[in-house]
Amino acid sequence: MPTVADLLRRGSNLPGESARRDTEILLCHALDKPRTWLYTWPESDVDAPRVEAFDALLAQRTQGRPVAHLTGRREFWSLNLRVNEHTLIPRPETETLVEWALALSLPAEADVLDLGTGSGAIALALASERPNWQMSAVDASPEALEVARTNAAEAGLGRVQFCHSDWFGEMAGRRFHLLVSNPPYVEEGDVHLSTGDLRFEPQKALMARQQGMSDLMELVRGAPDHLHPKGWLLLEHGHDQGEKVRALLAERGFSHIETSRDLAGLERISGGQWHV
Repeated sequence: MPTVADLLRRGSNLPGESARRDTEILLCHALDKPRTWLYTWPESDVDAPRVEAFDALLAQRTQGRPVAHLTGRREFWSLNLRVNEHTLIPRPETETLVEWALALSLPAEADVLDLGTGSGAIALALASERPNWQMSAVDASPEALEVARTNAAEAGLGRVQFCHSDWFGEMAGRRFHLLVSNPPYVEEGDVHLSTGDLRFEPQKALMARQQGMSDLMELVRGAPDHLHPKGWLLLEHGHDQGEKVRALLAERGFSHIETSRDLAGLERISGGQWHV
């Protein structure tokens, strides 16, 4: 009967730089144990049904399926979120947007809108840190909204309001102190769309026309109609799109325009303040 340590070694040939971490996550999922348990009890025997379950997960990961889809979960900020094929897999670089939003000087009961919420990652992270904020979130995918609502309920954040809307489509007449979004920004035909985890994620949530800029342009264009005076717009974008997004914000009339870099040192979030 193999031990925990034996099974951890089986994942050494997984693709990517995170093979060890992926193996640990999949083994924890198969055993229904936390990661700390793996190192506390490395010589524990593992019964045949759980070994078979782990081997099946390894086989699917070897074929390229995302770990988050195999476990149905992904950690983001302080949250353990459900994800599936209808949502983007939340990534660490998006936490840069959350950090910037939390650092802003907003009213104690600020109205905040997350556009294209997907699994609800950004909206729920903000709601978990600012319980008095009036948090709303929209998405064009009913399936994604179902996942987001489930995540909100499981996190005890049922006060977050979700709405089926294509960007600002259902937000007529509403204004906010902060707009945040991680919109599609990968150019159609980009080679990265056919590699790694991106192959299994919803293409509509990844791809945008006009060299990946079309949705960013639409958000910058429409934001002022939904911002209070001195309200902020924060947008995630590709590492090579920062200059273009800053130019869009300036042309539209935003001020205090800045760009934040992610943990890899790449330009990732750009934002500005509406001046009137």
